[in-house]
Amino acid sequence: MAQINVAELFKQTRRKLKINWVAGLNGGSKTLTSGTVTKPSLALIGHLNFVHPNRVQVLGCAEMDYLRSLPLANAAHAIENLYSTDLAAVIVANDENVPDNLITAANKHNTALFTSPLHSPELMDILSHFLTQAMADSISMHGVFMEVQGFGALIKGEAAIGKSELALELISRGHRLIADDIVDFFRISPERIEGRCPALLQDFLEVRGLGILNIRAMFGDSSVKPTKPLDLIIQLEMADKLAPHLLDRLNIKTQHEEVLGVKIPKVQIPIAAGRNIAVLVEVAIRNHMLLLRGINATKQFTQRQQREMKKI
Repeated sequence: MAQINVAELFKQTRRKLKINWVAGLNGGSKTLTSGTVTKPSLALIGHLNFVHPNRVQVLGCAEMDYLRSLPLANAAHAIENLYSTDLAAVIVANDENVPDNLITAANKHNTALFTSPLHSPELMDILSHFLTQAMADSISMHGVFMEVQGFGALIKGEAAIGKSELALELISRGHRLIADDIVDFFRISPERIEGRCPALLQDFLEVRGLGILNIRAMFGDSSVKPTKPLDLIIQLEMADKLAPHLLDRLNIKTQHEEVLGVKIPKVQIPIAAGRNIAVLVEVAIRNHMLLLRGINATKQFTQRQQREMKKI
């Protein structure tokens, strides 16, 4: 699982969450080990087993009201108990006033203390979504990642087989580039893989003979996209290298490839002189759409053939 520390969390979310770093300024190096964001209501009354270390804890109206209702010594003890669980960071929501003993504990334990004007449910939703994205399992793969007819398609194949030229043809036909050469994939849910372009490669496509092209500048903002879920893998293979059973037109089996433990449908397209690969990719996507709707042309043809044979 990818990791993120508190300083990076603050940097990337401070505008959206409107957070201020008010205490525990030396706690930026603490690493979050979970994308779960919790409210430590039970921990404040002594049930520390409900608080997991290295997570973000949000103090909302209920928690702050409870602390204010306690005598000063009891409140200090409750806060000390909370910080003893090795928190990653604490956020006081709803623009609540931060008591001095909370600031003191944050500085003592070197744990970042933030404040935010957002209501705690909204703050937790935004923060949980961000952490899910930031801490997802990831892998980098070679290929060209495109959005074709609304579907995320990873085009793979040997070097110099024509992946970038194919991508350029698809872009000229109105489809969108996500990443060329290297694609970072993240498992953002049990059954969903999201592809992202590394920052260094954003907007660029390398084509042999033409060099590096800036696709955004050449084709406009609508020709590129930063992220897209992975729906289909398209493997380009030279036709003379494919095994005979893979070229059997009436015995085509559904193929899959595992990416971060998720099975992704896969199509192999033979490359040969005279074939319009861009059209074949578009049709492969359309056929994938039909398969998702339960329409399998090969099965339909086979069934029709069998019915005709029975009449003989």
